[in-house]
Amino acid sequence: MSASVEQLSEVEERSLGDRIFYPLGKDGMPKVPLLFIGVGSIFAGIFFGSYRWYQQVYSFEYGLDYFEPEFQTYWMNLMWAQLSIIAVIGAVGLYYVWSSRERAIAKITPQRELGSYYLVFAIFILAAILRMVSLGIFAESDAAWHQVTIRDTDFTPTHIGLFYMILPLEAVGLMMAFIWVHTRLPDFHGRISAPFAILVSGPLLIMPNLGFNEWGHTFFYAEELFAAPIHYGFVVLGWASFALAGFFIQCLSRMLVLTKVIGEEELEEQNLEAKAA
Repeated sequence: MSASVEQLSEVEERSLGDRIFYPLGKDGMPKVPLLFIGVGSIFAGIFFGSYRWYQQVYSFEYGLDYFEPEFQTYWMNLMWAQLSIIAVIGAVGLYYVWSSRERAIAKITPQRELGSYYLVFAIFILAAILRMVSLGIFAESDAAWHQVTIRDTDFTPTHIGLFYMILPLEAVGLMMAFIWVHTRLPDFHGRISAPFAILVSGPLLIMPNLGFNEWGHTFFYAEELFAAPIHYGFVVLGWASFALAGFFIQCLSRMLVLTKVIGEEELEEQNLEAKAA
């Protein structure tokens, strides 16, 4: 059986998870997991669209006064439910990512490692889409909400979506990604990616400023413009995001090495087949 037939047989025998997250071409080479990006974008669109619809429908009717019983029913119950779900996702996800780590990381083939980098880029493409949705819909609506309604407490319909859902989800997702990268990719095994560590620290470092921001707005600072001094601490999240460029450079440098190694292996196989013929 020739090498191409063997590669085709391996592609056909792969599991559904491998086909989605680590797709291969007919020649056995890894491809960008476009199906994962597409399906993830659709599910994210449905989820965030439904959440935004809920805010639109119930914010002005039941979300104007924290002390009303309806606010507790429609908003505080939602907040506690989503925080509980995120906590469970974080605990289970972090445990799974760590416990299922690659034990024989040195035996990972160049093709599989290259496929893992394609998956990393696919995840960050999906994360970029979610970040734009978060900023373009939830952050802007939060600013507009506080400029047209009277702030009474830290808990508002827009804050419950932005501060108590999106930011915790981002923090949990980045922590799981951090562990995954350092336990699945040989180039990061046994060392820490400083740019990725800075990226992960962004949502965590911004949380103290959230507390200060809400305390200040509630007691002594009414201005809600984004450029107000009390909001200066929020730039930590944006600055931390700049570190993503450094992590991309690390990934691209390794991918360059892998493509050269795979190319040399294919050339060697072709030479052996030619000699055998």
